[in-house]
Amino acid sequence: MTKLEFNLLESETKIILESLIEKEARMVEICHKSDDEDQIADVGNDLIELRLLLKDLKEKAILLFGESVLEFSTDSL
Repeated sequence: MTKLEFNLLESETKIILESLIEKEARMVEICHKSDDEDQIADVGNDLIELRLLLKDLKEKAILLFGESVLEFSTDSL
């Protein structure tokens, strides 16, 4: 199996994690609201793969950067 490997800064990792988490939420919403069984099956399969990727990425990011890597607030400090 061919792999893509690259290094990310903490800020870049946060952007990717936040995007994947938002994508996961949209996919879950489609699965809950859609009446199209084919769409639900397709999105559901992709959701499984996304969750596996997200789990691995979260674990590695937390080990490297700490729990703060999962804090995405854009509120002013």
